[in-house]
Amino acid sequence: MLKPASLEWRELPWDRALRAASPKVAEPLEKALAGQDLGLEEGLTLANVEGDDLLALVKVADEIRRRVVGDQITYVVNRNLNFTNVCIVGCSFCGFGRGADAPDAYFHSNETLVTKCLEAVELGATEVCIQGGLPKDLDGYYYVQLLRAIKARLPNLHIHAYSPMEIVYGVEKTRMPLRDYLLMLKEAGLDSSPGTAAEILDDQVRRSLSPNKLKVRQWIEVIRTAHSLGIPTTSTMMYGHTELPEHWVKHLLLLRDIQKDTRGFTEFVPLGFIHSQTKLFQSGRARSGHSAHEDLIVHALSRVMLNGYIPNIQVSWVKLGFQDSLACLEAGANDFGGTLMEESISKAAGANFGEYVSPGEFRALIRTIGRIPAERATSYKIRKVFEHPDAEERLPVPQMPIFGEAASHAPVSATGY
Repeated sequence: MLKPASLEWRELPWDRALRAASPKVAEPLEKALAGQDLGLEEGLTLANVEGDDLLALVKVADEIRRRVVGDQITYVVNRNLNFTNVCIVGCSFCGFGRGADAPDAYFHSNETLVTKCLEAVELGATEVCIQGGLPKDLDGYYYVQLLRAIKARLPNLHIHAYSPMEIVYGVEKTRMPLRDYLLMLKEAGLDSSPGTAAEILDDQVRRSLSPNKLKVRQWIEVIRTAHSLGIPTTSTMMYGHTELPEHWVKHLLLLRDIQKDTRGFTEFVPLGFIHSQTKLFQSGRARSGHSAHEDLIVHALSRVMLNGYIPNIQVSWVKLGFQDSLACLEAGANDFGGTLMEESISKAAGANFGEYVSPGEFRALIRTIGRIPAERATSYKIRKVFEHPDAEERLPVPQMPIFGEAASHAPVSATGY
């Protein structure tokens, strides 16, 4: 079989790859190409492909990507803000959380966070992404106070903040109804929310990862309520730990069902489990993170299963590194994510692919696979298309991908938050 990211792999026509696939794989792929929804059994077939069947899945997913969103690869200029690493939840897959008395525990002041936002805007950011731990003594109105502080100085900055876990915690602390709490956040300046804290949307798997975390029904309730109030969210899935391929498929089907009803998801982001600094792996309860094989299947499978309902599939460069990210961008994905500027959660779990990619580096990387870079807003509205290279474009030399070689699998990034 051709190696991912090799020149031959990239240039192989999708229809030729499809003809080489086994009949049991070719049939659902042809169905997906015709715009039809795939079911559980068809998804399970595709989630377990090998050899020529994997190549067919990847190439068909990329063809569907081309039909749905075209040849642009987008990115957003943003800054990631983790306001505290103090957390009482104790997720076994997380290397980020600290006790309140830990020597490296922190809780940034609102003034510090506003300053970071101002710095980000000076560097061209259009979005800040805000998440943090759950301290025991957190004021339930903290989240709204931070929004107001940022919007008072930067009313036009898009604030993408607070996972369903944080929303549920705020509801518990304030005892407000969920709908009223979300409406309060929206009125204070919440523009969109990350659909993290999803991990795998199966309660049995979730109990093995973090028994104290919110249940599937709670995650769904937060997401559906946010969408009903006009608060768009992302959607995510963490893979490479204790789950099985059937969990990927069921997770995607659940997201698809929600999207059919609400149309509130802006994107889907597969999050590879970063294992090295987590209790889950160190205790022998999980495999050693995601593999290149899983990366290709999960990104391609998500494109085929979501098939237009969630048009944007994002790679997590912090988790995958550049080479694997580019391979997945040729396997159905179309978005490179954000510049971040700083990143704490991933780094704490063992990330080694850096905390910042400049817009020029994004564009240079995108051109190596013959695609067109475009800067987007959080909403995926295109801000600028870069048809031709400019003086700011340069490959990030220390981590420049070498196509055709096997992907590196040193631990690369974060948890599922």
